[in-house]
Formats: sequence, C-alpha cells, structure tokens
Amino acid sequence: MTQAAWYIIQTNTSHCFIVRFERTPARMKIAIIGTGYVGLVTGTCFSESGSHVTCVDIDERKIALLKKGEIPIYEPGLAELVERNVAAGRLDFTTDMAAAIQPVRMIFLAVGTPAAKDGSADLQYMLRAVEMLAPHLHPRAVVVIKSTVPVGTNALITRRLRELTKRDCEVANNPEFLREGAALTDFQSPDRVIVGVRSDETGELLKSLYEPFLTTGNPFLTMSPESAEMTKYVANAMLSTKISFINEVANLCEKLAADIDDVRRGIGYDRRIGFEFLMPGVGYGGSCFPKDVRALSSLARACGIEPLLLEAVNEVNDAQKRILYAKISAYFHGSLSGRTIAVWGLAFKPKTDDIREASSLVLIDELLAAGCSVRVHDPVAMDNVKKLYGDKLFYAEQPLEACTGADALALVTEWGDYRDPEWDELREKMKQPVIFDGRNLLHAAEARKNGFAYFGVGKG
Repeated sequence: MTQAAWYIIQTNTSHCFIVRFERTPARMKIAIIGTGYVGLVTGTCFSESGSHVTCVDIDERKIALLKKGEIPIYEPGLAELVERNVAAGRLDFTTDMAAAIQPVRMIFLAVGTPAAKDGSADLQYMLRAVEMLAPHLHPRAVVVIKSTVPVGTNALITRRLRELTKRDCEVANNPEFLREGAALTDFQSPDRVIVGVRSDETGELLKSLYEPFLTTGNPFLTMSPESAEMTKYVANAMLSTKISFINEVANLCEKLAADIDDVRRGIGYDRRIGFEFLMPGVGYGGSCFPKDVRALSSLARACGIEPLLLEAVNEVNDAQKRILYAKISAYFHGSLSGRTIAVWGLAFKPKTDDIREASSLVLIDELLAAGCSVRVHDPVAMDNVKKLYGDKLFYAEQPLEACTGADALALVTEWGDYRDPEWDELREKMKQPVIFDGRNLLHAAEARKNGFAYFGVGKG
C-alpha cells in the first residue's frame, strides 16, 4: 500500500463477520464471521489495505444484498469502499462457512453480543459461531474475537474449541473502538490498536495486519486477553460516565440560573478534564454504551462488587431521556392531548441510521401515550423508525414539513441539517413558535430574536 493511497483513504468518511487470513508476500487472506456494523467495517477496511477478505453470515438475505452492492447499514463512505474492493476482487461475501474457513490462517469473530435480561452479555451467538467454524478450522488458524465480550470469554472459547477440535487452538482478542458515523476514519487512523494474546507469534501476526493503519506512530498495545476484554468495557463506561455527569450538572444549572455551556467551557480548559464527551443533551443511546455499562455492572455484581457508580450512570441516562417530554408537558401545563409535536432527529446520533436505545423513541412513546400527533424527520433513520411505528407517525420529507401545524418542535439529534433553520418559514409553518432543543444545537438568542420560545438543556 503506497503512501499516496493512504491519503486518498483519509479523505473518505466502519456487526460482525469472520474474516480469513493467509499470509502471502504481499497481503493476507482473512475471514470474518458476521456482517453487522463492526464486521462489515472491519472487513472492508482490511480489504482496502490490500488483504483479501471473505465475510461470512448465516443470513442469506443479507449476503444476497451485499453481493448486489446494497449495504444494510448507513455509514458515510462505506458503500463506496465496499464497491471498490469488491470490484478489485479483494472483498467477497458468502454463507458457506466451510469454504471461507478451511484455507485461512486467521478468523475474526464479529457477531452480536446483545444484553440478556439481567444486563449481562448474551454469548449464545458467539458460541454458535464457534461451533460452526470448529469443524473447518485449520490446525494453525488463529481465532480473533472482535466482538465486545465479558472478561473470561477468551478462556471460555479456548476451552470450547479444545472440546470440539480435540486440540489446543489459538484465540486472541482485538476490541473495536469505532464511532458510528466516523468508523472508517477510526479504523484507518486509530488512536491505538489493542490485542489480547497468549503468544508472541500471534501478537506479531496481528501487528503485521495492522501496520498499514499505524503509519503515524499510534501505538499497537499487546496485553493479556483478559485485560483486552476489560479495556473495551472500561472505555465505554468511562465515556458514558462523562455524559451522565455533564447531564446531571446541566439539570442542576437550570435550577440555579447558571448556563451549562459557560460551566463546560470553564472546566474544559483544565487539561485534566478536557472537552470530550461533555456536551449536555438528552442522554446517550446506540448499540454500545447502554449495553456495555449494564454488562460491566453485571460483571461487577458477579464478582461480589456493588457497582454504585455504574448503576448511577445508567440511571441518570435513563432519566435524561425523559427530560424533553417533561419540559413539553410543563410548558403546556400537562394538557397535551390533541396537540401536534414535531420531532427533528431520530437516530441516536448524527451520521447513522441506528435507532437502538435512541432518546427519540422514548420521547415519541411518551407523546403518543399523551394523545399527541407526532410529525418526524431524520435524514437517514426514518425507514427504521417506520418499521417500529408504522402509520402512528407522520414522516416528513423535509424538516420544515414536519413542523406544519405543530404546537412545538423538539430537536433530539444534532444533525447539521437542523443547525441553521429558515426562521421566518419555520415560524409560519408552526401553530405555536416553541422549540425544545435537546442538544443545544440552535443559538438561543437567535431563536428568541425571531420570535420563538426556546428551551435548551442546562440553560438556567
């Protein structure tokens, strides 16, 4: 891979499959099990660096779509990268586990590990994938766990493979740190790459695979599998803690006539604190933070430790998702039946169509239960929301269309599309000029100057 090609990659804007690797003089062959978010991004980026990647999934419909060039998730730049590498013959998709696994040296497990009812990680899909690949596993193959898994999963899978294959198999961990909406950049220019291995040989093999992405000197960190498993959970729990902390402080600012943005600036310039993840809002969602905080809490309890801080982080976030409804209800003195509320933003964050544990869904449920008509807009996530709500909502093609006849506008996801509205047209569309900004995206003074009642988060 040339330096020039690397810069071209950086101009582009990343759940689970098996990638297969065989070392050749120029590249590896890799297999990845699971074609969800993590798996698809991982496989595509490895193929972009010159490796040949086969992505495996038992979902025949998904594989058929991928073979036709249709991407089942929204991630900026991903469709173009998939198309290029498929055309170059470096990336393909199959449901044939045996054909994908038998010839390779390295296999990545990127299957879902959803939350069980008790909050712990459900490993049934991971263990099923292990059972499916075991009969086809080359004696020198390395299985790499890419999915987020509890501490001890590496040891569990190592034992299970020994039972299934009657030999010792090498199992490593390689946790992902991909932000939805910026996953390609995160993978191709990572802050760090972490691998949990039990042998130097496996560590060197993984390092050679990641070398094209570490040209700027960012570290390749080798540790035990248990430490790697723990690192992933702790990273997400730490970021979640910062979000819940600033949200709780924002709620306090409202009561004390303080402005959370002033407070945030006041603490953010302290280098020990910084600005990252200190933006107040209506709570975090997505596939990682909520699930991983609960899983780490469950793991702590299993070890006899009461996870007081982690439980508080989760509770604060659950409560924060309800503050917009509380503000709307208070403004209308609890009289919401028959009112029309517009909602801008449905995805849990911008630049994704992912609505898992999105704050918008909590607000919509509460508005519908109160007897409101709800008109919604999102640049990419409306199809996913429509699968949940059907004709219970009005789905607007444009942001202003969602506001037609609305008694209030609730802004939930901070898409750039909403940052600079046409104030005169927006006011004319709405029945009442009232805005509840759950992300402090709009300029409060500008909204009020244009005749709107404006309510943000943490604005005393």
